[in-house]
Amino acid sequence: MKKRVLGLMLASLMLATTACTSVENNEEGNGNEITEQTVDNQQDDEQSAPEEEEDTENEETVDYSVTYPVTIVDQAGREITITEEPAKIVSGYYISSSLLIALDLDSKMVGIEAKADKRPIYSLSAPELIELPNVGSAKNFDLEGCIALEPDLVILPLKLKESAASLEELGINVILVNPENQELFLEMADIIATATNTVERKNCLVDYINAQDAMLDAAMTNAEAVKVYLAGNSGLLSTACNGMYQSDMIDNAGGVNVAGEIDDTYWVETDYEQILAWNPEYIIIAAEADYDVEDVINDENLAMCDAVVNGNVYKFPSKAEAWDSPVPSGILGSVWLGSIIHSDLISAEQCDSVIEEFYETFYDFKYSEN
Repeated sequence: MKKRVLGLMLASLMLATTACTSVENNEEGNGNEITEQTVDNQQDDEQSAPEEEEDTENEETVDYSVTYPVTIVDQAGREITITEEPAKIVSGYYISSSLLIALDLDSKMVGIEAKADKRPIYSLSAPELIELPNVGSAKNFDLEGCIALEPDLVILPLKLKESAASLEELGINVILVNPENQELFLEMADIIATATNTVERKNCLVDYINAQDAMLDAAMTNAEAVKVYLAGNSGLLSTACNGMYQSDMIDNAGGVNVAGEIDDTYWVETDYEQILAWNPEYIIIAAEADYDVEDVINDENLAMCDAVVNGNVYKFPSKAEAWDSPVPSGILGSVWLGSIIHSDLISAEQCDSVIEEFYETFYDFKYSEN
């Protein structure tokens, strides 16, 4: 993990917070610009005025607005030309739906993936989405229902290539996405922001994510790596290996994924003998698993595992979203995990502050009050 200097981390964090506040103020039309100047006397003020005016003239305001038509390349490698800013958007994937909320595009959504009512982030930040028509899932996509919504833009997971082709035959723009890790998530954010003219808002989100990455890097500079076993949603013996987002998240938090020796990009099945051989110091359970901490602690097969002996078994929070996945809030998973396995370096209070600021800034609700 690359180590950045603390000064850069603090500067990035201040930039992210300032940028986010600026975007919100501009949208609300109440961003007052106040300039304070301290001078020793009127003569100094007058002498400095011409130089200040010259500096002002040299300042350039960056315009992030998109000019249409715009051509993008989606994560299936397909070129899509969008002739005008989309006004009606359908998202058939929970990760892109969450990103659309963070980009302040939920008011433009006219259709959403199935089981939206099961995802707390929607009820907390954009409850109107729950009432939208659902277009099914990757396994059972409702092509006709999607067409009936007359969208300008449809965002679908990579698995729905055939459905994308059918929609495009009708002149409907489709973006296929595949955010399987943090790098691909950021690429997806770039693509969608360009397509929807929300580049400035996206930059604000990325700045925030980068600032937290920098904070973690600085905090973990001299930290001793902690062995972590991440148990998957489907069962305790399912674990994340080296090519997965979850493995990077463990690394960012100052841990070592004990299953990182397995070179794969998906969940793999292991056994109790292997877990005991790895002997992790912490066992972390995926947010959406249907088993809990007590199930692991009471599992006799793990009675000799250090994580169980020392009571170091935790489950990812799921009050808003599953942070152990590449969603906009995924960076919070690394911050939370860092506060668990390195509580001497990242306090619970610091973690809570980061979480609170993130949801207030990008989802307009107070995490601590829900």
